This record gives sequence, structure tokens and C-alpha cells, in this order.
Amino acid sequence: MDMIDEGTVPEGTMKVTEHIDALDAAGRALAEAAAEAGPDAAVPTCPGWRIRDLLRHTTTVHRWATAFVAGGLTSFEPAGSEPELDGDALLAHYREGLDNLVAALRAAPEGLECWTFLPAPSPLAFWARRQAHETTVHRADAESALPTGPGMVDPVLAADGIDELLRGFHARDRSRVRTPEPRTLRVRATDTSDVWTVRLSGDAPRTERTAVEPGATFGEPAADTELSGTADLLYLYLWNRLPADAVTLTGDADLADLWRETSAITWS
Repeated sequence: MDMIDEGTVPEGTMKVTEHIDALDAAGRALAEAAAEAGPDAAVPTCPGWRIRDLLRHTTTVHRWATAFVAGGLTSFEPAGSEPELDGDALLAHYREGLDNLVAALRAAPEGLECWTFLPAPSPLAFWARRQAHETTVHRADAESALPTGPGMVDPVLAADGIDELLRGFHARDRSRVRTPEPRTLRVRATDTSDVWTVRLSGDAPRTERTAVEPGATFGEPAADTELSGTADLLYLYLWNRLPADAVTLTGDADLADLWRETSAITWS
């Protein structure tokens, strides 16, 4: 059993090129699902949104990220306004923004210097990873508008995304996942060697990632709540894209409810 300390780059972390490939694939799949569903289709995983809202949001994020990577912007700049396009014109605008982002990341030097907002080995690694997961989650949103629902996420990518969410986003002081007394939430992937132990309190969560072979005994004390399932189900569950019964819950259901009520990452 290997412990992975906070602040380090975990063994097995995906390479920049793999994140860019994942971004490209997810972005294209998102466009295909959006085209099939149509701009008026409701997006069940994002209540109140239609496919046009999802495309407008995602292309705005893609173009915002491209500005930092391609322009080497070293301080925060707000995103531009969402496009007022619709239908085929909006879909073409989205595809253009995706292509430009992928091209900018592929062309960026390893020593790229620009603004970021989560710890990463480098700014290039940050933006490649962040946009891979931004787009993979929104790919699932687009696919939720289809009768088949969201498709599977590759287990390695899913585990990487869980790590970004728990040890990146929710390590920040802005995380609202808090408990009056110390509690422990464990997240266990059944198809990879990944276990995350999330220590909750009145402060921001602190998460340890542990490598444990599937089926092996985990020596830590029992958690108050454990969520287990395949990495892709845990990934979409933790991003609040799947219902509560999508994964197996052991222990106190209150912590699972707390997660669903307070863990949303908002775009501002």
C-alpha cells in the first residue's frame, strides 16, 4: 500500500499529451451528442439548461483557456461573453473553439508561463488536465440528453479526474464541504488501485490518495462513509452527474448527502 502525499504529482498521473488527447476526444464526442440531440434538447444533468446553453458555456470556457495558453497571460482575465449563436452556427463556433484550444496546447512549449488556479507540475500540465476534465464532464452532460445517457469514461482518466476534484478543487479554502466535527469520507475505485481518504472538518477538506490493489486489505481505520464503484461511476457521481444510487454507499448516508448539497464547482 503506497501513500501519495498532498502536493506531489501522483505516480501514474497522465501525461500532458494524454490529457490533450482526452480533451480532443471528449470535445468531439460532445459535439456529436449535441448535434444528435439538437439545440432545444433538455440537459438532465444540468437542470434548466438546453443543449444550446451547454455549447455556449463550454465554448466560452475553451476560448478563455486558449487565451492563457496561446497568449501567455500571467494574471487572471475574465472570460468573454457567451455567444448568442444558435443551431448549426453555434455548433460550428464550438468546434472551432475546441480545435483552437487543442492546437494551442499541442503547440505550447513545456516551459509555458501563464496564470493557473490549481497546483500542477507546470502551467501547461494544468491547462491540459483542467480542460480534459471540463470537457469530459460536459461530454457526459451532452450525452445525458440522448436516450442512451452518458457513456463510459476511461478508468485512468476518471481516476485522474477524481484526484483533481478531491485534491485540487476541494483542497482550496473556497470548498463548502465542511462538518462541525471531524468526519472521514472514503472513495474507493473497484477497477483501479485508487483509494481517497477525505478528512472533513470545519476547515477545507484534506485528502490522501492511496494505491491499494483491488481486493487487498486497506489498513486504515474505517471511514464514517465509504463510496465505492468503478472509477467512471465515481467520477460522474462526485461531479453530481449521476443519482445517489449509482455507487455503493457504506456507513453514514449523511456525508453523501452533504457532498451532493455542498460540493458543486461553480463557474464565475
